[in-house]
Amino acid sequence: MIWLLVFSVYLTLDPVLGSTYVAAVYEHNVILNPEPHVHLSRRDALKHMQKNLDVYEQQAARATQQGVQILVFPEDGIHGFNYTRSSISSYLEIIPDPRQESWNPCTEPGRYNNTEVLQRLSCMARRYDLYLVANMAGMQPCPLSTDPSAPCPSDGRWQFNTNVAFSSDGLLVARYHKRNLYFEAEFDTPPQSEIITFDTPFAGRFGLIICFDILFHDPAVSLVERGVRQVVFPTAWMNQLPLLDAVQFHRAFSLGANITLLAANIRNDRLIMKGSGIYTPFSATYHHALEGDPEEGRLLVARVPVLDPLWVGWGGTEAAVKGESTSTMATDSRYCHQDSCVEPSPPAPAPSASPSYPIFISSMMYDPFNFVLLNETEGELRVCDGTFCCRLQYRRFPNGNSKELYALGVFAGTHTVNGRYALQVCAVVRCADLNASSCGQELVEAGSKMDFLLEGTFNTSYVYPSVLASHLILEQPEHLEKSADGRVTMKHSNMTAGLVTACLYGRMYHLDNE
Repeated sequence: MIWLLVFSVYLTLDPVLGSTYVAAVYEHNVILNPEPHVHLSRRDALKHMQKNLDVYEQQAARATQQGVQILVFPEDGIHGFNYTRSSISSYLEIIPDPRQESWNPCTEPGRYNNTEVLQRLSCMARRYDLYLVANMAGMQPCPLSTDPSAPCPSDGRWQFNTNVAFSSDGLLVARYHKRNLYFEAEFDTPPQSEIITFDTPFAGRFGLIICFDILFHDPAVSLVERGVRQVVFPTAWMNQLPLLDAVQFHRAFSLGANITLLAANIRNDRLIMKGSGIYTPFSATYHHALEGDPEEGRLLVARVPVLDPLWVGWGGTEAAVKGESTSTMATDSRYCHQDSCVEPSPPAPAPSASPSYPIFISSMMYDPFNFVLLNETEGELRVCDGTFCCRLQYRRFPNGNSKELYALGVFAGTHTVNGRYALQVCAVVRCADLNASSCGQELVEAGSKMDFLLEGTFNTSYVYPSVLASHLILEQPEHLEKSADGRVTMKHSNMTAGLVTACLYGRMYHLDNE
């Protein structure tokens, strides 16, 4: 299927479509097991989990007072992390497949043994009359076999990082096993990739993914390509600037995939976990704690539109909508196909760098980017990595007499550190100091605002745009365009704060295994 950026008018198609609903995500300061490698009794594991569930209960009560209809809690928020396969065993619960049987743990607690967490979550959803999604440690017995090629683990059970979803009457409506694990020795990869959804009376269909899943085709892209426009995303995201901060990339995925993403993160400053949000193609309600902020939970609530499931387009959106959130104002953005734009498209970049601006290589996100410096207050630059080229037109507005160095970087290749995935990336970044070798390093502050047009011709339809300003403020690009030859253009001006990163993050899913 070919995905194109398009410009369209948002239409009310029926009483559900065109309406709104109230969503909430909770960024949880998880209470951890101080010795996760030590095996606990079931009683002690429950004692630990009930402490986190007590916090969940408080937040569910707060949410229902604000009219919330769906509430999302983060990955690992009940049990924590850093377990071994053995030490997590007392935290596991059998979670039946709602596609195979109907079960309400709150009203039928005796059907399965050792399902106290499921029962509490189910009763929470029922008591507060909302749809509830949480992440927990699940298990599934499997038959032992003497066949060494059999997928069943030697201890006779699958252990899964699992999302569970409950309806407002407590019915278990969805179970999803995380496909793309991130250094999780305690869990198994499911034998088959799962595409899991659940339906609601107020907003139609939602899909389920977990954390690292968002960087891969399955299940995230598969959900969207099947028409799912609302994705629930529990995560324990470890931020990495300048390209993969939580609010930055999760917002970029929402824009690129043209979906609503309900992203609930853990709050753990030692592990650089923070940043949650409710993202639609034209608005963002988010929170990203800064250094020195209290390490505490945060409930985010937003009224968001129901997106038309029939409207499918990778990076397309309904007509520009102005909407104010608790953390940011979405600007009037334009998405159009090449033939419908009023402004003519600029020429494609040539496969070479600007001769007057030498290329240098610096590491960004552990990848060797080709960079050129922005040495003037305005100008035009080109830089390539092989045949993949990026072009930038810019005008900088320095903050007083402060000096800052910026660079345009390009990378085309396979990222291999802490995960393997193929990329094509165009990025404008503020360098950490005035030395070129600092370009690509992490920072959160910038004083120079910039009007710019950033462009690349990609060999993939899956491109995720982001503009990140000083102190981790998200800005919505003014203009995004994709032409039939793969050229993607992002234009932005009138920034509210200094530019940290402007990025077109292309994922070459088809090359991941090469």
